[in-house]
Amino acid sequence: MFSIPGLTAQRARFLDRWHARAATRPRAQNHVRGFVSSPEPRTIGSYARGRQLIGGNYLFAGTLINAPGHTLWELDVPDAAYAAELHGFAWLDDLAAVGDITARQVAQHWLWDWIDRFGKGRGPGWTPDLTGRRLIRWINHAIFCLRGQESEHSRAFYTSLDQQTQFLSRRWHGAAPGLPRFEALTGLIYAGLALEGQEALADPAIKALSRECRSQIDMQGGLPTRNPEELLAVFTLLTWAAAALSDAGRGTPKDHLAAIARIAPTLRALRHADGGLARFHGGGRGVEGWLDHALAASRVRAAPAGGLSMGYARLSGGRTSVVIDAASPPGGPASGNAHASTLAFELTSGRRPLIVNCGSGASFGVEWRRAGRATPSHSALCLGGYSSARLAEPDRITGREALIDGPTHVPVEISSAGDGIRFQGGHNGYVRSHGLTHARTLELTLDGRGLAGEDMLLALEDAEKRRFDKALDAAKLKGLRFDIRFHLHPDVDATLDLGGAAVSMALKSGEIWVFRHDGTHNLSLEPGAYLETTRLKPRATQQIVLSGMAFTYATRVRWSLSKAQETAIGVRDLSMDDPLADHTDPDEQ
Repeated sequence: MFSIPGLTAQRARFLDRWHARAATRPRAQNHVRGFVSSPEPRTIGSYARGRQLIGGNYLFAGTLINAPGHTLWELDVPDAAYAAELHGFAWLDDLAAVGDITARQVAQHWLWDWIDRFGKGRGPGWTPDLTGRRLIRWINHAIFCLRGQESEHSRAFYTSLDQQTQFLSRRWHGAAPGLPRFEALTGLIYAGLALEGQEALADPAIKALSRECRSQIDMQGGLPTRNPEELLAVFTLLTWAAAALSDAGRGTPKDHLAAIARIAPTLRALRHADGGLARFHGGGRGVEGWLDHALAASRVRAAPAGGLSMGYARLSGGRTSVVIDAASPPGGPASGNAHASTLAFELTSGRRPLIVNCGSGASFGVEWRRAGRATPSHSALCLGGYSSARLAEPDRITGREALIDGPTHVPVEISSAGDGIRFQGGHNGYVRSHGLTHARTLELTLDGRGLAGEDMLLALEDAEKRRFDKALDAAKLKGLRFDIRFHLHPDVDATLDLGGAAVSMALKSGEIWVFRHDGTHNLSLEPGAYLETTRLKPRATQQIVLSGMAFTYATRVRWSLSKAQETAIGVRDLSMDDPLADHTDPDEQ
């Protein structure tokens, strides 16, 4: 059945409010009076963030509010993303990581203040995904929060758990497919297994989660959004749900286990040599240590299979990893955070990122969000100032901007080279506008000390050649400008060398890398930006830009990245032979 996204969102908000009020109406009996068993905390918090919260420094969704002496619920919330982080209660992990009396008192005060203000079904926190996220934290940290509390507070806590569970049992299916629905169902499973009188709600949620695993996790172990950080979040939820089932003495459905088994090797393929995730399609590097912890908890040791993982290619050699976006961008409902990044790549050497993408600018406002999604914000080729895909008009209700008109044909081949591994790929994102196909070849040596690259712009068919000629005429035969960008991590110190013929890059580990090209195009070092949701503002950095003009049906540009100086053993900040090995030893983090 056809549905309009904006109207669907309006209807979902109405139903959430209606069911929230219904679930919180007074009832003759509260079915929850305690836990079936003591819940085992599995979420990971940050001690540093916990101390900041206690000090009144509230950093959420890229905005810092300094308000000592005020609760979270007294803040002047700047936007919906900030409110969502507050009402999801993930910050409870951080206070629990501190774990002292002060942290517990703050957590208790904020939790019961939420019950007083929003416990009757009011406020922005009554959505299926946020309620699922909140239930997981309340159950995980129940002992921490209930310690030393009066019976009146305990009753209010359990009553609210009961009401939120009832709401979730009615509204989980209203969560959007993907991460929101996985959050809602995992929260419902947690509540159904842990809370007295809620056991009957667990079985439908367990079956529904299995169905989501079948429909949302593809055979490559990927999500339709192709967002690596979102995949990690889903993977973590699935491992938590499986552990909760095991603790309750119940088996985990085979579709659930099969999804975990498919996702684990995919996450390993998307992990750089430093343990962080590749940053594509709105995803960041992931919380420090979260990926390694999730992989270890899954007990799935399988390495990535050959070929692509969720549409990404991985090259690795020595202590160097390269991850390439090697598939069409997400489309339709999954494209709300998608980027025009086809054939962009990232390179990490040891524990030091070298070539990166700018990342998601969502936490810095609409303009940064749009800029971060454009091709020039990626280590890729940009033709004539155009992106390889474009943004649709914002939905008038949700504000969501889908990614449209992206590459539809992305042929890829991964093979052995003479002394390494070779990636060859192409995409037709510029065929409609310029008649040109972009082809990229990357060869990484076995020792990881060199990456050779070649970018080509090709007019292949007669119709494409006519389109190219038309574009060339429109440019008054001056050629079609292209820019090949290599965004550098902010910690890289880069300088132009050899009279502008090369760029030297010094990493904080002591390594020196050098960028060279075939000498037929213009090389420059320009300002850039590195976008992280955990920062208050974009970080200044640099980008290598190789520019030229396409005059003919075939334009070729060759370039290379090579390690000129190895890290001295005395200052090397990583000892790791296998970049795909699990990092479970804290001393190696």
